Amino acid sequence: MQPHRIETFKLSRDKRLVEKLTDGVGVYLDPPDKAVALCVDEQAQIQALDRAQPELPLKKGRCGTMTPDYKGNATTTLLAALNTLEGTVIGTCYPRHRNIEFRKFLRHLDQTIPSDLAVHMILDNYGTHAHPKVKSWLAQHPRFHLHFTPTSASWLSLVEAWLRELIDKRIRRGAFGNVAELTTAIEEFIAVNNGAPKPFAWIATVDKMLAKAARCKAILETVHSCQVS
Repeated sequence: MQPHRIETFKLSRDKRLVEKLTDGVGVYLDPPDKAVALCVDEQAQIQALDRAQPELPLKKGRCGTMTPDYKGNATTTLLAALNTLEGTVIGTCYPRHRNIEFRKFLRHLDQTIPSDLAVHMILDNYGTHAHPKVKSWLAQHPRFHLHFTPTSASWLSLVEAWLRELIDKRIRRGAFGNVAELTTAIEEFIAVNNGAPKPFAWIATVDKMLAKAARCKAILETVHSCQVS
């Protein structure tokens, strides 16, 4: 028993859960022809932290160490699109996180991706993704198709796993004197990733995920009934 260890979970209450799961997983397991499939998400408020003292490097018998105190130097927001088949990433940093920046990113994707390919995007339900001006832009660019993840199920987007690697491998251990240094570090990480991309493989079916959610729901109902009694 290790009671200090805790894992997290959250069941989606989306009324269109099955429909959205089937739609998103379908893009992974049966990619559309003559199209590129992208997982799109924002990593907002990435803070440029500068440690109070330099980090002590790894040495034999001792792990790397850093001071717990730091100086904050403003933030940046990364918009990233992960190519599900290739593992490559298109990413751009912006100072803010609004529909204006999202439309800029959409235009960047439109210019970067060959015009003869349709673009299927898996993304969460953040408000900017359904903003009227974003909908208007999409109406003028019919090759873009949006596939929304169920509410409280952003884990369905594979770019979440890539963003976690960015934070764990580059940002968390870094020291950045300003936002420009942070942005450079992010761009370098993307370049290294794209130099030797390793795509994530999606293997879970909709039936398996729904069965797991049903088991979790049954346990929750049992726990709730015990607490009430």
